[in-house]
Amino acid sequence: QVQLVESGGGLVQAGGSLRLSCAASESIFSINVMAWYRQAPGKQRELVAVIYKDGIANYADSVKGRFTISRDNAKNTMYLQMNSLKSEDTAVYYCNAYNFGNLYWGQGTQVTVSS
Repeated sequence: QVQLVESGGGLVQAGGSLRLSCAASESIFSINVMAWYRQAPGKQRELVAVIYKDGIANYADSVKGRFTISRDNAKNTMYLQMNSLKSEDTAVYYCNAYNFGNLYWGQGTQVTVSS
């Protein structure tokens, strides 16, 4: 059972930056897929970015060019660098890991962007 803990959320002005971290309770070296999702009030949870074991990453159109997902296997941590933040990025951000048929979620971290 992999436990995931997000951190790094907070309140930031529009145009600012934040870096989210997702720390895993065990090695992520063999985890095939890790991702960041977000859920805004009254909306469904949506995929923000995904990174595969080989380092290939994909992004939602709404964050392309502004967000960067990365993983540091040595630190068992995944990151989401968020730049040029907009008010519409306000949401609870969750990290996710999928491996050998098992899906794991963190508890979420709030990101609030003030305009």
